[in-house]
Amino acid sequence: MLIFQLAMILLASKIAGDISVRLGQPSVLGKLLIGIILGPAVLGIVTSTEVLSEISQIGVILLMFIAGLETDTEEFKRTGKASAYVGVAGIIVPFSLGYLAGITIGLPQIESVFLGLLLSATSVSISVQALKEMGKLKSREGTTILGAAVIDDILVIVALAFVMSFAGGDVNLGVVVLKKIAFFAIAILLAWKVVPWVLKKFAPLRVTEAVVSAGLIICFVYAYLAEYAGVAAIIGAYIAGVAISLTKYKHEVFEKVETISYSIFVPVFFTSIGVTAEFTGITQNIGLIIGLSVLAILTKLIGSAIGAKLAGFHWSNSLAIGAAMVSRGEVALIIAAMGLESNLLNKDMFAVIIVVVLITTIVTPPMMKLFFSKTGGVKVVKE
Repeated sequence: MLIFQLAMILLASKIAGDISVRLGQPSVLGKLLIGIILGPAVLGIVTSTEVLSEISQIGVILLMFIAGLETDTEEFKRTGKASAYVGVAGIIVPFSLGYLAGITIGLPQIESVFLGLLLSATSVSISVQALKEMGKLKSREGTTILGAAVIDDILVIVALAFVMSFAGGDVNLGVVVLKKIAFFAIAILLAWKVVPWVLKKFAPLRVTEAVVSAGLIICFVYAYLAEYAGVAAIIGAYIAGVAISLTKYKHEVFEKVETISYSIFVPVFFTSIGVTAEFTGITQNIGLIIGLSVLAILTKLIGSAIGAKLAGFHWSNSLAIGAAMVSRGEVALIIAAMGLESNLLNKDMFAVIIVVVLITTIVTPPMMKLFFSKTGGVKVVKE
């Protein structure tokens, strides 16, 4: 059954991606929508399984690893201030209005705070693909977006640990912060000393694709360490890519990993987002879903755009950056699951949030296309 599902996913995602490009949109939009059609919500050809979920997880890790390999580190240094502004402003606005929305609909104060944090999360895995297709991943805007996502993830996860400690969860805020500091310290040390050494030692081995295998080992180890430290695995994978981009093996690893990733793992990731969508029992909450979706989109768009504007970007570029930060993706899904487990979200609200996250993810690629087209120089290509 898994083999058949993979065949259907690959076939449908490639065709849907091509149709999306022909319609002037990034191919990732078609891949997201076809997942909904293939999944239980419509045709039921593909169902969400644990194995498919694991393949999807590998896909998003590899996608962010590739983004790291393509990062211009000099540009990354220059956009540090802008990334900080975008990341912080992109949290303040959705958190504040999300909290007020929670109070307005009658949620207890602690649950309203959690809702605000949930709406503050961002996941740029979808945005990375759209940036690649528009040729903007290495631009100043693209680098700012990636840096802001790292900052956003760190601040939201630390704040989440703080909130859960008040909610009665067994969380030690000091330990949480210390683990994250330790992760980034170790990650930088490994990138400086160990990563080049590992690649150099693997290069002369008389086996096929030794360097590429070494690159993947580094990627997965970084992703594991990030997840263990309470930082998203995709952040670890991205840092691993940046570390390898500083070595002479960058191009060899990039070319082979990109081929592997886009042949199977990345299409499964994009499509599985739609496959996991469930729309049963949400009709009674349709008004709430629409309201929270609009709130989630506008607060992230406006908040991040304000941060970019404060950093010196023109309004058109600022809105393009804001659009790229709208997707909540797998990061928000993980936080929502934590909220359900900790009784910070009830089952009805959890179902609502899942649909809201899906909506923010689907609208991100066309919004990016719209706003980046106003900055000039955008050409959508197949990926």
